[in-house]
Amino acid sequence: MSSFLRCVKTVVSFRRRSGSFLRCVKTVVSFLRRLFHCGDGRKPDPRPWDPPFDPSQPSIPISYPITTLEALASRSYFRSFHYPFNRSSVPLPPSAAALPPRRRILVCHDMKGGYTDDLWVQGGDNPDAYAIWHWHLMDVFVYFSHYLVTLPPPCWTNAAHTHGVKVLGTFLTEWDEGRIICDTLLSSKESAQMYAERLAELATALGFDGWLVNIEVKLDRRQIDNLKEFVGHLSRSMHASDPGSLVIWYDAVTIDGQLDWQNQLNMKNKPFFDLCDGIFVNYTWKDEDPKSSASIAGERRFDVYMGIDVFGRNTFGGGQWHTNVALDVLKKDDVSAAIFAPGWVYETEQEPDFQTAQNRWWGLVEQSWGILQNYPKVLPFYSTFDQGHGYHYSIEGLQVANDPWNNISSQGFQPLLNNANGPSSTTVEACINFKDASYCGGCSITAKGNLENNSIFSTRLFHGQLQLEDQPVNISYSARSDENSLFGLYLELWSELSGKTSILITADTQPFTVAGLKYDRTIKPQIKDTKADVLADAAWFIYEVTLNMSCYMLGGIYIVCALKKPDLSNIEMEKSPIGENTSTENSGFLPYRASLGHIRILNTETTVEFPPAKSWVIQGHDISWILDSDGNRSLNLKVTWKLKEGYEMSFTSYNVYVERLMILTDGNISDTAVPTYVGFARVEAFFLSKLGIPTGVTALRFIVQACGVDGTCQQLDESPTLELDVEG
Repeated sequence: MSSFLRCVKTVVSFRRRSGSFLRCVKTVVSFLRRLFHCGDGRKPDPRPWDPPFDPSQPSIPISYPITTLEALASRSYFRSFHYPFNRSSVPLPPSAAALPPRRRILVCHDMKGGYTDDLWVQGGDNPDAYAIWHWHLMDVFVYFSHYLVTLPPPCWTNAAHTHGVKVLGTFLTEWDEGRIICDTLLSSKESAQMYAERLAELATALGFDGWLVNIEVKLDRRQIDNLKEFVGHLSRSMHASDPGSLVIWYDAVTIDGQLDWQNQLNMKNKPFFDLCDGIFVNYTWKDEDPKSSASIAGERRFDVYMGIDVFGRNTFGGGQWHTNVALDVLKKDDVSAAIFAPGWVYETEQEPDFQTAQNRWWGLVEQSWGILQNYPKVLPFYSTFDQGHGYHYSIEGLQVANDPWNNISSQGFQPLLNNANGPSSTTVEACINFKDASYCGGCSITAKGNLENNSIFSTRLFHGQLQLEDQPVNISYSARSDENSLFGLYLELWSELSGKTSILITADTQPFTVAGLKYDRTIKPQIKDTKADVLADAAWFIYEVTLNMSCYMLGGIYIVCALKKPDLSNIEMEKSPIGENTSTENSGFLPYRASLGHIRILNTETTVEFPPAKSWVIQGHDISWILDSDGNRSLNLKVTWKLKEGYEMSFTSYNVYVERLMILTDGNISDTAVPTYVGFARVEAFFLSKLGIPTGVTALRFIVQACGVDGTCQQLDESPTLELDVEG
């Protein structure tokens, strides 16, 4: 995957008789290898899994690769303390089990070599950590790094699966070490099968969807049959354990054992393509290569993923801000694309800031290929718009933490936010707001700016394919706004029998009517709950409506914004941002600000019933009390929980709290302890590291709060607890 190194190899082929030249080139290649690994030419910093790391010992859970065949063959990963934490908890939706019969986008993540902020399974403290939130523009996500077996951190699998995107790990052999590995891997048919089965076992156990296989070394021709057996057996093993899984071959070594990137599908790499689910074609292809590859692939043309290197290293079109040039060609030739290293935006610190640059870059992808994933598709549907990082954390309107954090596992369904503004009637923009208090997670959607009287602002949040059944559905959302700012939801629906219809949900329809917004039906929501007494900021109001639209499909979900007191005179009508009419009468611009905290859609018959606290088994493990030289006490502890037999229920996440208890002079436990939020988990385990224990605290009570797929959380006083006496 380094085209520059291949250029060096070409030069070497002309200077084979010059030993000193070869030694010079070897030095250059060594330097470039370090450059490729750590991005700036410095020796890579030690990784948490480097010696003396002992994976069997309790420590802060991390994601890490498997670096040797011995470790892969011995299944030692499953005996690691970290293994239970690395299982993804979000299954791929049934609707995404089979890839669609159309051109697709595969995204290959190689941001700074991988395992950066995302290696901390329970999250980190970098609010500016890299993340992707444009899942609607891809079908497959590959976690790539320069290790033998790169296992995707569960946060990526959780976020991708939420949006119907498959996730692959990487099996890679490269350089001299890779050749030695292949000698063992391909020593026999049985060896090839055994290692393939180990990889399939890992993917199934950890919950991701398959492998990118990158054999980037020269092989002996006699090893090719066993290589084919490895690829074929890996594909068969994956399909047997997970019918929707994928094995993708990378275009490097050829059928005759040469390390010779073809930049197309041809007869030198097609035998591998025939044994698996697709090929990732190297990214230095030319104009005619996509069409030629599609011709050779025949009915499998969409399984050909033509590579595009976002860094632009000899890639077609130059990558970077011209990535869409290559995408336009692939769209014309109707083959799939493999976008390599979109973290370029983050690594190169594109201006003006990462949020803006990231949205702009992915906007080029959307302009070229359009939306590939649609949601909502099934009920219940719940989103807090969380991107997986922030500066505070809230749960159901209550801010429980005021520290910077990151954890991609917390991502909810991501909004589209195309900011379809009106002609001249608004300077309002909708954006993800990390600064103000959120309803849940670390952000909200805030529409702010200046809005002209008698006008509206609108932008689409979701593009769905949600079939509404016979029973009514409940739609609820949290919002807050300035005194003169009015906020609502606008829904687009359609039916084969009745055609299109639209619904406006708002407390006051007059401003939207005055602005010329046309809709077929309006619903005034009820205020369900404000929780104003417990909020650190202005209250979130919870709005709720019941909708009965049997046989309709819910498509577009928009926010609409207007001023509460429009001027009713001299109204002139023009086209609105969502296809209707709006006024542009110059009655002056006024400030507008409103925020949306979450949205929930579920069947009215669906209710989440949490089991009582006594139905859980909650335990503490690996308890370690720490006393430092200053006399300060702290605790390391693994907490696990599970439902007792007879309770067939599952939950999407868990919030973990601790209460620090004190014994009063009368011997009773103080009842004034306040639960302190310490983190959330996607699996039924959480590790607390160096939990501080103030002087006077004699016991600790840990609370595990279960959260349902619809975002509701069990009441803290009804949640299971674990009490632990503090050692002196």
